[in-house]
Amino acid sequence: MRRFARVGKYDRSSRPCGKRRRKPMKTSYELLNDPFLNKGTAFTLEEREKYSLTGLLPPFVQTIEEQARQAYGNVCKKTSDIEKRHYLMEIFGRNRTLFYYLFSRHIVEFMPIVYDPVVAEAIEQYSEFYVEPQNAAYLSIDHPQDIKKTLINAANGREINLIVVTDAEMILGIGDWGTNGVEISVGKLAVYTAAAGIDPNKVLPVVLDVGTNRQSLLDDPLYFGNRHERVRGDRYYEFVDRFVKTAEEMFPHLYLHFEDFGRSNAAVILNRYKDTYTVFNDDIEGTGIISLAGILGALNISGQKLREQTYMCFGAGTAGCGIANRVYQEMLDQGVPEDEARKKFYLVDKQGLLFEDMDDLTPEQKPFARKRSEFEKAEELTTLAAALRAVHPTILVGTSTQGGAFTEEIVKEMASHTERPIIFPLSNPTELAEAKAADLIAWTDGKALVATGIPSKPVEYNGVTYEIGQANNALIYPGLGLGAISVGAKRMTDRMISKAAHSLGGIIDVTKPGAAVLPPVSELTKFSESVAVAVATEAVKEGLNTVHADNPAENVKANKWYPVYKTI
Repeated sequence: MRRFARVGKYDRSSRPCGKRRRKPMKTSYELLNDPFLNKGTAFTLEEREKYSLTGLLPPFVQTIEEQARQAYGNVCKKTSDIEKRHYLMEIFGRNRTLFYYLFSRHIVEFMPIVYDPVVAEAIEQYSEFYVEPQNAAYLSIDHPQDIKKTLINAANGREINLIVVTDAEMILGIGDWGTNGVEISVGKLAVYTAAAGIDPNKVLPVVLDVGTNRQSLLDDPLYFGNRHERVRGDRYYEFVDRFVKTAEEMFPHLYLHFEDFGRSNAAVILNRYKDTYTVFNDDIEGTGIISLAGILGALNISGQKLREQTYMCFGAGTAGCGIANRVYQEMLDQGVPEDEARKKFYLVDKQGLLFEDMDDLTPEQKPFARKRSEFEKAEELTTLAAALRAVHPTILVGTSTQGGAFTEEIVKEMASHTERPIIFPLSNPTELAEAKAADLIAWTDGKALVATGIPSKPVEYNGVTYEIGQANNALIYPGLGLGAISVGAKRMTDRMISKAAHSLGGIIDVTKPGAAVLPPVSELTKFSESVAVAVATEAVKEGLNTVHADNPAENVKANKWYPVYKTI
């Protein structure tokens, strides 16, 4: 692998921890129990002799392909998705290289099993099926003095370039699951590696256990987390701050990904650190990027312009506001004046259409709240249907987790006022989706441009096959991370994020009848690299790289890890 010299404060000689020391080579069972080094039955006869493995493994030496074929056969024998996930994660715990070799070859099939939606079931059953900690770091707000010690123990001498951290307060679709939410961090990192080739030896899943408000967990004798309600306020933010600063000091090349923090904390935490460190919040920024990419794809198909659109979101939480803000920023980037752009956005939540005089608006909702004077009967706009009839949006995005909210009446009303309605029911899992893709196509006579939050099969309608894009954040965040890491980006900027969204547009064949607004998950590894190159190039253009990058694409290629056994 080509190495790139770092510049400025990130030079290796200035690392707080000093030079990495080479550890003595592991042997025997210690080697077999290290998932980053273990090859299992693929250890050669020479390696078995050299590392005291003779007689500890069956005599036949397998190739990784033979191991993967055997493992896939076992996966196929499982009768439920959760059983398949348990088996795959057992491989993950024993042999990272084999796990990613298998995952990368069945990425469409295994993506929903390793991550969403099956990860939700794994979180709910975490304590019951707990086997081993999967190299995660468990940080307790009751013992903040142990943060550094824990990170040192969890890293175990490894250089860490990527952390996914959660406090698991707002796991989409299932809510607060306390320390069980560590599975979110583990699963998200698995997608980073499978999709973009982030080195699994340089990642660390972290859970911040600040308590839980789920009474069933507090009453569960098997629950592994802190048995008290969630800590809030200054003590909470001091704990998060201590973690962030400790992690950034210990791992100076760190890309820090926040995941599933609650509505009241997510934006506050992101805003606190985004101008200082390379941080990313997938629920706010990731969902916004992929939704924007889908909208841009839809507009490529319809031939319309973004400035001509009227945007409505149903569900104005962290994700909903994040998407609205990302689309709004894109309008500004395209030259739409700020006052004009603001007038194109309408947010609907449990109160109905959001108005600026409401006393329960979040800071993220306030910029998009409307004046009551804009409407003759503002007091009647307390439902999605009423708001939609009054506004006539051309784009309707759902992040409400209210299954079936986009009814036939609502969809037909929308379609009666725009030629190609853009409709994205993004909530998941399936039972929480605002609408089914097949219904949206039928109710609009094939005119709707649709993306869903869950995988959707192609829809056959009037002789046309409509491909349905999945607004899966996995299409974006792995490449975003790889791009930033490849050039040692100091920060993640709006322009870098915008370039990531635009980079997906060239992959779609907009001339094909029924074309999807987003590329398929089956090409995830291909366009993750495209996203990474776009992000890395923009970082260099903005002067934010801390490694030499005359050719950012080469940096990206040099930083990709591949699941192959190396001679040890």
